[in-house]
Amino acid sequence: MDRQAVIAELEAKAPRYRVDIIEMLCEAGSGHPGGSLSAIDIVSAIYHAKLRHRPDEPHWPERDRLVLSKGHGVPAQYVVMADLGYFPRERLWTLRKLGSPLQGHPCAHWLPGIDASTGSLGQGLSIAQGMALGLRLDDNRDARIYCVMGDGETQEGQVWEAAMSAVKYRIDNMTVILDYNKGQIDGYTRDVMDIEPLADKWRAFGWHVISIDGHDYGQILDALDEAEKVRGQPTYIIAHTLKGKGVTFMEQNVKGWHGVSPGREDADRAIAEIRQRAGLSQTEAVR
Repeated sequence: MDRQAVIAELEAKAPRYRVDIIEMLCEAGSGHPGGSLSAIDIVSAIYHAKLRHRPDEPHWPERDRLVLSKGHGVPAQYVVMADLGYFPRERLWTLRKLGSPLQGHPCAHWLPGIDASTGSLGQGLSIAQGMALGLRLDDNRDARIYCVMGDGETQEGQVWEAAMSAVKYRIDNMTVILDYNKGQIDGYTRDVMDIEPLADKWRAFGWHVISIDGHDYGQILDALDEAEKVRGQPTYIIAHTLKGKGVTFMEQNVKGWHGVSPGREDADRAIAEIRQRAGLSQTEAVR
């Protein structure tokens, strides 16, 4: 499939993915809509255009790995995995239910296809780096690690330790993508603990840095392509995104929709807007 066809497919899937995220969180009665909606375009692009994987053989040794360091955004990963056949789509509505493999943070023990259990923020980059080094030791030069991070967790000291060691060990089989939606549970990142100048900091550590619009599939794919060609240093993609992307009242309230699930009325409003923006009728893209 050529690049434009891939982008067209991703754009067609995006509204349904966003509707499913809203429906999942409404059904669960808890969860994180803002960061899930900001990350979905990044996650879906990785799965559909880059990740070498086999849904029917989730532990395939030659696969690429995805570490969702911002584990609370896992609804974005679940909707894509369901679409690709890792599990039946109906299971989405069991999110956060007792005994469900679809926990509020990804659990590798319970759900085949999840490569890392995350949720303790700031640890995903270290996990991804360990995987990348392990693949090198196994002489698996083709497999790649993708690590999706949040901007709030970038305030953690462990992230900066990993930033140093990734350069020391010249880890070039790992791509880090920052979902830079500018918000966290306590408000705007700039007010809680400003991480700017972000690009300058990572370049100073020795990373190859790319800045993109994290909702533009062309820019996402170009950046991922560029990262694959970099040798001798890790790549850090700063993907500028909107928290709650696709739902106006969530986009305008960074703090309010971080960890608050929509009730039925808000969910219906959100779904109606997603459909309207996509030019869909009010009966399309429903479960």
